[in-house]
Amino acid sequence: MPIATLPRTLAADQHYSVDFHMHSTASDGALSPTALVALCAQRGLTHMALTDHDTMDGVFEAEQAAQQAGICLLPGSEISTRWQGVGIHVVALMPNGLQGPLVEGLAQQREARIERAEVIAQRLEKMGLPEALAKARAHAGSERPLGRPDFARALVEEGVAKDWADAFKRFLGSGKKGDVKAQWPEVSQAVEWIVASKGVAVIAHPLRYRLTRRKRGLLMDTFCEAGGQAVELVNGQQNSDATRDLARQLVERDLYVSLGSDFHFPGSHAAPGSMSVVPRTAAPPVWCHPLLASRCFVR
Repeated sequence: MPIATLPRTLAADQHYSVDFHMHSTASDGALSPTALVALCAQRGLTHMALTDHDTMDGVFEAEQAAQQAGICLLPGSEISTRWQGVGIHVVALMPNGLQGPLVEGLAQQREARIERAEVIAQRLEKMGLPEALAKARAHAGSERPLGRPDFARALVEEGVAKDWADAFKRFLGSGKKGDVKAQWPEVSQAVEWIVASKGVAVIAHPLRYRLTRRKRGLLMDTFCEAGGQAVELVNGQQNSDATRDLARQLVERDLYVSLGSDFHFPGSHAAPGSMSVVPRTAAPPVWCHPLLASRCFVR
C-alpha cells in the first residue's frame, strides 16, 4: 500500500493526516503499539510518531504494524527535562531509531523514573493508598517504569479518588504531594542527546507550561542555542489567537512546525489526529526537515 505524500507548506486553517505525539503501553498509554497504529489507520492518519515517555521500547512493534497498515511511522520519544525550574517535555523524532548518546540518555531517564515512582508510592501510602507501588504496578501491565497515571488508576480503583480528574486534583497534579520532581536533565542536555543521535528535537505543547510570552521566547532561545529544531505549534485543542502568536515566535527563530494530539487512551479529550486547525504560517512543517523529508514522502 503506497504511503501518502505531505506538502512542503502549511495552508491556512487546515487539518493534516499527521500526528507526531502519541503514547502506547510502552509508557503510560492504554493501547499497545499495534492497537495504536490500527486506531490511527482507522482515523485516516497517513503519518504518525510513537513518542512514549523516556523510552523507545514500543517502536519495533509499532513499525511492524505500520508497515502492514501503510502508515509512515517515525520512531520517537518524549523526554522529560527542566528549564529554569519548570518541567519541559522535548519530543525526539528519530528517523533512524535509537542510537548514539540518546541510548545512555534514555537509560538515565529510566532510572530517574523508577526512583520517582518509589517516592510517589511512599507519599501516597501516607495519604491512604496502602501498597501503592504494587497496586500501580498491577495497572501498568508490564515492567516499564511507573508514571502518575498508573497511580491515578490505583487511587480510583481503591476508592481513594472518585475518578481520574479527582486523583490528579487532590494527589498527583502540579504542586500536590504525589507530584514528585525527578532529577530530569536540563533542556539543553536532552537536545544535545537528540541532535548528536541524528534526530530532530521538538518542544512539546509549549502553550501548556503557563509561561508568559517573554518566558516562552526565552525557552525557545535556549532550545535553539542547544540545537533544537522544531516546536509543536498545535497540540490537541488550542486557542486560535494563542496559536497564531506562537507561530510568529517560531518564524522569528526559523523553527519547524510539528503537530500532535498527545493521545494516551480512548475516551479522553484527545484522539489520534485530533487537534485544532493549523494557521497559515511561513514556518515549514517538521516533515520537511532534511532528516525526515525522505522518510515522510514529502512532495
